Amino acid sequence: MRAESGFADMNPAKPEDAARSSATVRAPRLGLYGGSFDPLHRGHLLVAQAALEELALDRLFFIPAAQSPFKPGSRPAPDAARLRMLRRSLAGQSHTEVHTDELTRGGVSYSIDTVRGFQARHPGAEFFWLIGADHVPTLPQWREAEALARAVTFVVIPRPGQLQATLPEPWRLRHLRGWPLGVSSSEIRERVKQGLPVSHLVPAGTADVIESERLYRVASEGP
Repeated sequence: MRAESGFADMNPAKPEDAARSSATVRAPRLGLYGGSFDPLHRGHLLVAQAALEELALDRLFFIPAAQSPFKPGSRPAPDAARLRMLRRSLAGQSHTEVHTDELTRGGVSYSIDTVRGFQARHPGAEFFWLIGADHVPTLPQWREAEALARAVTFVVIPRPGQLQATLPEPWRLRHLRGWPLGVSSSEIRERVKQGLPVSHLVPAGTADVIESERLYRVASEGP
């Protein structure tokens, strides 16, 4: 007598049932949104919402960079301050998450390193990397560009008045339709430096951190 339970024999699986089951399971769709976020502003949040809706993403990761390879001389706000702005502003949003691997690694942040980390943690997932339209022409110059092109679909963030950027294969580009906003982090930093209000341009959590930590002010000349 066999020791196994006989329940499986009572309802044998049909080939069409297995095919139907496998067809309904799709790979997770994960969005990767890298940048300095110095500071995070409402345009970033509009982009995130458009990506979640238009790409049917399961999750969108905000990935603050330690140091951009294309801005070697820039000095962003302290990592801890940028993280506080992100976490306070994204609190309560169930489909977004702050990912800190680039800050933990330190040094220059290369996208291919970040993507490989995600591939190791989420095998089988489909990845979508959000990128500003002005950065598309530089993609072939990115580290291990061909491997990066095979690993992700690049989702181009529109800017008001900019034409759609294109690249030949193996690059895969999609263009967001929703809500381009003509505001940049550099413009916000300049407004803060000039003492102008920014509360209409940044979420409340970001505004609180800028104010409490006196970010982007001109340093005093001393006594």
